[in-house]
Amino acid sequence: MTISTTVSDKTFLGHPRGLSTLFFTEMWERFSYYGMRALLTLFMTTATIEANPGLGLDVPTAGAIYGLYTSLVYILALPGGWLADNLWGQRKAIWVGGWIIAAGHFTMAIPGIPTFFLGMLFIICGTGLLKPNVSTIVGDLYPEGGARRDAGFSIFYMGINLGALLGPLITGYLGEGYHWHWGFGVAGVGMVLGLIQFRSGEPHLGDIGLLRTDDTPEQLAAKSRKFFGGFFSIVAAAGAFGFLVYNGTIDVTVTQIATRLGQGVLVMVAAYFVYIWTWGGHTAEENKKMGVIFWLFLMIAVFWSGFEQAGTSLNLFARDLTDRTVFGWELPASWLQSVNAGFIILLAPLFGMLWVSLEARQKNPSIPMKAGLGLLGLSMGFFVLAWGAANASVDDLVSPAWLVVTYFLHTVGELCISPIGLSAITKLSPKRRVGQMMGIWFVGAALGNLFAGLVGGQLESMTPTPLFRTVAMIIGAVGFVAIVVSPQANKLTGGTQ
Repeated sequence: MTISTTVSDKTFLGHPRGLSTLFFTEMWERFSYYGMRALLTLFMTTATIEANPGLGLDVPTAGAIYGLYTSLVYILALPGGWLADNLWGQRKAIWVGGWIIAAGHFTMAIPGIPTFFLGMLFIICGTGLLKPNVSTIVGDLYPEGGARRDAGFSIFYMGINLGALLGPLITGYLGEGYHWHWGFGVAGVGMVLGLIQFRSGEPHLGDIGLLRTDDTPEQLAAKSRKFFGGFFSIVAAAGAFGFLVYNGTIDVTVTQIATRLGQGVLVMVAAYFVYIWTWGGHTAEENKKMGVIFWLFLMIAVFWSGFEQAGTSLNLFARDLTDRTVFGWELPASWLQSVNAGFIILLAPLFGMLWVSLEARQKNPSIPMKAGLGLLGLSMGFFVLAWGAANASVDDLVSPAWLVVTYFLHTVGELCISPIGLSAITKLSPKRRVGQMMGIWFVGAALGNLFAGLVGGQLESMTPTPLFRTVAMIIGAVGFVAIVVSPQANKLTGGTQ
């Protein structure tokens, strides 16, 4: 059946009406995710003796937990995508995943250490089901591809950032101002609202997102048993390991676990690329393009390792060293987490016009060059914050303008590197490797999130200025190298833009 016979004839801003269903589903999911993320490190590092008590964890442990949580969200997008493609279809994966996310937030709304970690596990699994499959359906709304699909994704991206803007404002007001668990709970309410509108808007999607397979019911049942048997065995093993670490039977810290996981992921990805370069059966031209993908994987991992400190070191800096008093009222520290999303909403259309204008004049930077520029923007933001933190102390708080300028520069960097990523993967990957290369991109984001938590955890042993300056210098050095080698890297793409 063609797209015109399967989706509603009604439009949303000139696009298929189903886009509005996905726009608001993703908006509410991002509302819940970023709302909870804004509270996570603050809650874990707040002392148990406070009027609004937290977990009382030290900063390195809280950073490692944050890194593990945010990285696993991306890693589980891989089995979540496979499950939708082979067993459920995207729409069922979104529906089930959304309810698991909501259950996770409501579980975290119940005070207690077991419910806190159980809720996080639910959110990880649910997000792994929902996030990759919403984007897949957006793409399926535009079988013709082209500029109209790009415009549709731009609108969809605005929904993401609208949720990211509103989430910390509401959860932060309730969580920091009244009770942490109220903030976790309202994030779940947001996800339920998203599910309600998703179900009501499903007719506009026609048959898009439903399972298409030639397997018999018996074959599907066999696949399902194999998948869920393996998945729940891994979850049970991870849960048992976590319990043994928690009660002291296994003498290892959360920071050590996160570090070993990051190292293991790097080794596995490197080994995978060595395999496909040597025994993958690809042409020399295809291997060159996949070499660029590996380079972009490293760039995006480095980028997110700095950018995602918004939830760790930057969040703690906002709480402990920033003067947030406005007209006698102290703004919640988590509110500053909304600044990046606000800048994205303002700047994304301008950057879109900039790239189009440069392309018309044949001056559009190459994909590797944009990655380098993104890293330099991120580095400049950390240099600004290192400067602002130089004279900051608990007795001499600094203006939030330092963080606002930092987030502005980080947003500029994000708009250079992040939107080009998935598009570059689809252009550079051999047709039979597109899905796997997409997975590599998600793993790069996961790795960056993991290291962001570990680096942010150093704020306890290092003062902010040397920490932010060190991060700025490392990321800036990588960005400089990326720009220097970009002409050579671009040659490997075969002129792909």
